[in-house]
Amino acid sequence: MDIEEAFQAVGEFGRYQKRLTAPIILLQIYMACQSMLIVLVGAEPEYRIDKEETWSSPEDLIKHVTFTEDLHSIVTEWFLIKHQAYKVSLVGSLFFAGVLIGNVVFGPLSDKIGRKPVFLTCLLLEVIFGYATAFATNYEVFAASRLFAGIMNGGMALVSFVLTQEYVGKSYWALTGTLTNMMFAVGIAVYAAMGYHIRQWRTLAMAANTPGVLLFFLCLSLPESPRWLYSHGLTDKAEEVMQEMAIRNGNRVTIKLKMCAGTAKTGGSSPSLLDLVKHPILRWRTVILMYVWYVCSLVYYGLTMSASELKGNRYLSVAMYGLVELPAYPLCMYFINKPWAGRRKTTSGFLVFAGFSCMITIFLPAHSGSWLNTTTLALLGKLTVSAAFNIVYIYTSELYPTVVRNAGLGVCSMSCRIGGILAPFVPSMKTLNQSMPYMVFGLSGISAGCLELLLPETLNKPIPETIDELQTAAYQRLEEKMVYPRDENCSPTKK
Repeated sequence: MDIEEAFQAVGEFGRYQKRLTAPIILLQIYMACQSMLIVLVGAEPEYRIDKEETWSSPEDLIKHVTFTEDLHSIVTEWFLIKHQAYKVSLVGSLFFAGVLIGNVVFGPLSDKIGRKPVFLTCLLLEVIFGYATAFATNYEVFAASRLFAGIMNGGMALVSFVLTQEYVGKSYWALTGTLTNMMFAVGIAVYAAMGYHIRQWRTLAMAANTPGVLLFFLCLSLPESPRWLYSHGLTDKAEEVMQEMAIRNGNRVTIKLKMCAGTAKTGGSSPSLLDLVKHPILRWRTVILMYVWYVCSLVYYGLTMSASELKGNRYLSVAMYGLVELPAYPLCMYFINKPWAGRRKTTSGFLVFAGFSCMITIFLPAHSGSWLNTTTLALLGKLTVSAAFNIVYIYTSELYPTVVRNAGLGVCSMSCRIGGILAPFVPSMKTLNQSMPYMVFGLSGISAGCLELLLPETLNKPIPETIDELQTAAYQRLEEKMVYPRDENCSPTKK
């Protein structure tokens, strides 16, 4: 039997797989706390300056500053105000620059040496750098610790997501992928609650980092991905993992896997990042997916800044930043499993809807008193972009073969980070025209939604394990062929 038939035999999402994926899904809360750390740790409390004048040195300014809010952050400890305020934003940029590096480095690395060693190494190092953040003696050490924590976060984010997919049968990929992204949104709200009760930034940084220690020990017993083992020709080890799943799930079956065609031979060249460029099918998919990921990030973070006009409690604002995404996930689960919608049309629809939400704001008065105003449409656009973002993770995982899946996700995530870096600059286009930022978001969303339709549908189709399988009829577009010929070495199963 091949790997998909083996999952059918042992149970696609049995008791054992639930135990395997649970700590990885819960890990998203920890990752959200690390990603959002600077929002509260670097919060600027209210302050007053005794007398306004031109200060000859930072020391002169410090003597006359009084913070009036009950909050201790890096701003109050190192007086990052006035001409030093940029350093807070710089730390946030360093973290996400690290995430970009981690995506590029650790994605392909986990495709070569395995998911588990890369995942555990990144998690352990992020915990260490997280404590380095809490005990930083000066700004420079703090900034360096956030850069390295970002690198580890970027690598672990990709591998953890892939593991939640590869531990279960293909029909449950949408469920585990959605739960993973949903838990990240919950993590943002959890971090806001922690910040509300812990006003000392070092204590908050330690509290946000400590769950990583527990989760590291829970993840030590995780097995290697059976799909990765199978796609790399390690059939015996893949059989052992699948047999263990069968026993733990209560299914008394004997698993015997056939060799998969196209697996890397010992001593030969294994699939790498270059295969995304050399292979014509992968090259076309990668170009489209990179643009879609870029637009998702650009529109998501850009609309978040537009929605930041909502005034009030900063902790409530951070919580709402995460909770506003939650309604998107039930919508995703409903649409992506319907044959008339699927992954491709649903992602395209959400992106186009988000684009039109932005375009409509162009025709609204600047200060509309009705419920249909710029803020409402911005939040609606953010909700639909969140839904598209959720699906594109799942969809991308299904479009890439197992042997280059992390490499593909790494490249796409890299373009995603570029979109996030550029997003803050788009609102400044208001100096040209008040509607220009929303026009950029709108046209980007609509164009990405249209390009998405050029990709193949993956709903109810077998997942390619190797690059060679992309050439077989079973992995072509659903509309073209529904008959799956059987290969002698590695035949996909029709579902």
